[in-house]
Amino acid sequence: MGSYTAVWMTSQRYRQLQDELAELRSQRSVEVPDDFMDYPPNRAARPSARQERMREIEGLLAIARLADDPAQKGIAEPGMVLTIRYDATGETETFLLGRRGAENADIKVYSMASPLGRSIAGARPGEQRIYAIPNDGGRLVTLLKAVPYTSHVAKTPQPQGLRLAG
Repeated sequence: MGSYTAVWMTSQRYRQLQDELAELRSQRSVEVPDDFMDYPPNRAARPSARQERMREIEGLLAIARLADDPAQKGIAEPGMVLTIRYDATGETETFLLGRRGAENADIKVYSMASPLGRSIAGARPGEQRIYAIPNDGGRLVTLLKAVPYTSHVAKTPQPQGLRLAG
């Protein structure tokens, strides 16, 4: 039996995927004519592409880790917004650790499979980690802060209405 890594997602995203899967399942399969040139472009997607997307969604739903907030442990894990410092330059960066496309976030997302995601996962604030970049010896980073995504969104100022100069 193969191993898998759970994917963190909000209950809202889980419902969106369930709805998309239901929509895909309700679509009628269209037989593709022998001469593909005659296939009308406004018809539903080819059944093979639809089936592939359905399998992808089913796989995500099967390994989904539902939680509106990861535990407030301050540990770098999927679903947390991390602030790190690049020790060589002193620059900081804030990003969501998760799966690209798993959230409709207005923030940069690094996956757990990225070099930075793999190296910073499990770190606590104040911990230093080295992450390797291809053709580079590695970079030292320090985790400054880890907060749940929903806490980060609640603290982010929302844009106000536009004021027009008169």
